[in-house]
Amino acid sequence: MKITVITATEVKGCTYHIKEAFLEVLREGSSLTEFVLPRDLPHFCTGCKTCFVKGEELCPHAACVQPIWDAILAADLIVLASPVYALRAPGQMKALLDHLCVHWMVHRPEARMFRKRAVILTNAIGPVQRQAQKDMATSLLWLGVSDVKKLGIALVEDAFWTKLSPQKRQAIHSKVQKLAARYKANTPARQGIKVKALFALNRLMHQNTARKENPLSADNQYWLERGWIKL
Repeated sequence: MKITVITATEVKGCTYHIKEAFLEVLREGSSLTEFVLPRDLPHFCTGCKTCFVKGEELCPHAACVQPIWDAILAADLIVLASPVYALRAPGQMKALLDHLCVHWMVHRPEARMFRKRAVILTNAIGPVQRQAQKDMATSLLWLGVSDVKKLGIALVEDAFWTKLSPQKRQAIHSKVQKLAARYKANTPARQGIKVKALFALNRLMHQNTARKENPLSADNQYWLERGWIKL
């Protein structure tokens, strides 16, 4: 199984240990590709719209973004491991998600995303993690991923891994590995109803707008070349 892991912190604290506990179950027999943010993408999206108008390969940050996207496309399982900052996903994770928006179904989706599975691992001092998980899950949905599982760890005792009691660390370890065990059988996901509906709605939108364009936009040209719309 090919696994691509994106960790939204360079600190080897709670997020790191939770991610490692998850991967411990799956390392044997798997090929892992890991990225750490912001180290591997130290840029915010500037809103230049070059990706939309001309192509993502011309993004000023393509040298950082493209290897991550290529690894996502090659993966059977995508793992997003992230702390929670101010109740939401941290800026470094949002920066990546912003750069990947060009691949949303409303723009230029990649069909390989429709059979992928993803896991979102978050942690915070309390149980207030839903909005942070939603930030990532919404992006994955629009990228075409139907099978997304979320696990939030409420640390409670302390925000530092080294200050958690051995009992707490063991409880976290067991909970995370129980989820990981569900992925030992490398079964491709089925395309879900939400993804099918979003694709159909966007297909209709591109079909209608393409008939009015001359020349075609980069998005509509992309859809046309894949046979998803007709002129």
